[in-house]
Amino acid sequence: MKYTVLIEESEEGFAVSVPGLPGRHSQGDTEEEALANIKDAIREYLEVVQELAQSAGAKQAAVEV
Repeated sequence: MKYTVLIEESEEGFAVSVPGLPGRHSQGDTEEEALANIKDAIREYLEVVQELAQSAGAKQAAVEV
């Protein structure tokens, strides 16, 4: 999967967020570190969403846009 991320340089390094996934933000001292950190944050988010859907008895389906 590919997600569009926004990268902003700050006094502390680089901040990155995912507009398509609410609340997904991360940071790093370098742009590369920030991107690696947001990949982990995206993976964790998707795992939690999947676990919540399964515990609620929801069915999964893939759609292409």
